[in-house]
Amino acid sequence: MKFMLKLLAATFAAAVIAACATTPSAQPGADSGATRDEVRYRLGAGDELRLIVFDEEELSGEFMVGGAGTVALPLIGDVEAEGLTLVQFQEAVEQKLANGYLNDPRVSVEVLNYRPYFILGEVNTPGEYPYREGLTVLNAVATAEGFSYRADSKRVFIKRGGADGEREYQLTPETRIQPGDTIRIPERFF
Repeated sequence: MKFMLKLLAATFAAAVIAACATTPSAQPGADSGATRDEVRYRLGAGDELRLIVFDEEELSGEFMVGGAGTVALPLIGDVEAEGLTLVQFQEAVEQKLANGYLNDPRVSVEVLNYRPYFILGEVNTPGEYPYREGLTVLNAVATAEGFSYRADSKRVFIKRGGADGEREYQLTPETRIQPGDTIRIPERFF
């Protein structure tokens, strides 16, 4: 009996090691659910921003990234934001302000409200939900009132905002989502 338990434990340990070696999302330090390029947040339509131009209160305020991917700012007009990081957007605003409007402009940008994410498939209440930083797929499922009885709770399909198609991920407690993502919980097959 002890021999069988040791054999079973060794077989299980070998299977776990093999799975970790072949599954990118199970690698230590890897962000399952996001690649290295996806980790830096990129702006998109629906993001609400706070923009501060130092010593220029009339140019500062809260602005929304519009459907065209631009932010309409006083004095300089539309500034492209879609797909840019906060630092890139900040630099674009500073560059436009320095082009004949202000000497040495200093700009600060932060996201006030992220665009929502969507969850569908085998959850009890599919729909659109507000995003908050650090959100995981399991948090999103909990917000959607849990898995349905037919849900496959081992995998998830995520379509990132701006991506052509969805990608399959292992469903782990660390599987993160981003604003604008569409999450699909598939049906399990017995």
